[in-house]
Amino acid sequence: MDSTATRAPSLPAAEAAATPLWLVCLAGALALAVAMGIGRFAFTPLLPLMQREAFIGSAEGAWLAAVNYLGYLVGALTASRLARHPRRLVLGSLVGTALVTAGAGVLHGFPAWLLLRGAAGVLSAWVMVGVSAWAIAALARGGRPEWGGWVYAGVGLGIMGAGGLGVTRAGDGAAALWLELGLLAVPALVAVAWAWKRDAAPAAAPAAAAPQPALGGVPRGNRGLVIAYGTFGFGYILPATYLPAMARTLVDDPRLFGLAWPAFGLAAAVSTLVAGRLLKRFRLFDVWAFCHGLMALGVLLPLFSLSGWSIGAAALAVGGTFMVATMAGLQLARARAAHHPAPLLSRMVAAFATGQIAGPLVALGVARLTGGNGTEPTLALAALLLVGTAIWLARQED
Repeated sequence: MDSTATRAPSLPAAEAAATPLWLVCLAGALALAVAMGIGRFAFTPLLPLMQREAFIGSAEGAWLAAVNYLGYLVGALTASRLARHPRRLVLGSLVGTALVTAGAGVLHGFPAWLLLRGAAGVLSAWVMVGVSAWAIAALARGGRPEWGGWVYAGVGLGIMGAGGLGVTRAGDGAAALWLELGLLAVPALVAVAWAWKRDAAPAAAPAAAAPQPALGGVPRGNRGLVIAYGTFGFGYILPATYLPAMARTLVDDPRLFGLAWPAFGLAAAVSTLVAGRLLKRFRLFDVWAFCHGLMALGVLLPLFSLSGWSIGAAALAVGGTFMVATMAGLQLARARAAHHPAPLLSRMVAAFATGQIAGPLVALGVARLTGGNGTEPTLALAALLLVGTAIWLARQED
């Protein structure tokens, strides 16, 4: 395997942003922990608990998930216009995330929850694009692009924290847990504001290379990256959303069925730290292709055996690859559009969100057509698409 990795261009360390690099990692990780781990993904471990307490049924749960994915798509499509001021965008979005998360515990009724989950999707996309555009650029300028693993580990840590709270305090009930998660976001927000120095705006990129001709804002030759990233969203979304619900079919104790989600988050956090070294040694295309292949295996496991071991293995396989694929994909985007990465980053996140929306809709469509369970055929289709894109990615040249 070629040891020359496709990396984001770096500038001398002297030109790094005013924020020390370790604080860049801290601010980015905490921001993603709140926006993704709490604002976006806390719904997954709370879904079976909300169903158990008869707050919502399966169909309502699917609609709440779908509107969150739609919000993520809207946020991704609008993020590039707002990312010129990433600190302002991220901090404002984190305040909103704390409010809509706590609001789910105060406001009751399906229409209110639809609005809250949609808003959480928009805010999480803004934070993902804002943090990616700022932190990865700052680390590249500081000569430490591999430290991006510490930034993206925040997603897994947030997932693990939200899932762990759901397990340890399940007796409080779903409404109280939403409030507690919203309050938990506040100290993290304060820490992000402190760590992210106000004068740390990214410096302008050097004018060595002219922008590539583009179609629809995407530089030529990168449409395949956008499609592969959208397939990634389609492939991971069903297991990422329903693993705790699958576990609940085996055991009704929330302290046990909720363990699938902390395991997912732990795998995501650890994998990003390991990936920091892998991305230095191997091509980004090959790392991304490997993630798709392993994720396909995790997607298929519950089809062969719906058991504790298969759900646990699926959580580790999907959780251990989805953030590494995110890192590889977004780093490739920044390397391919170094002069102005926000548009390509935004479109890749939008493709990811479109894939997420398509996953549950395809499952619902198959269920209506066949009159049976649409999840299993959709999982099989997702695995097939992941394998196909893995082959395509591995064959790409730097």
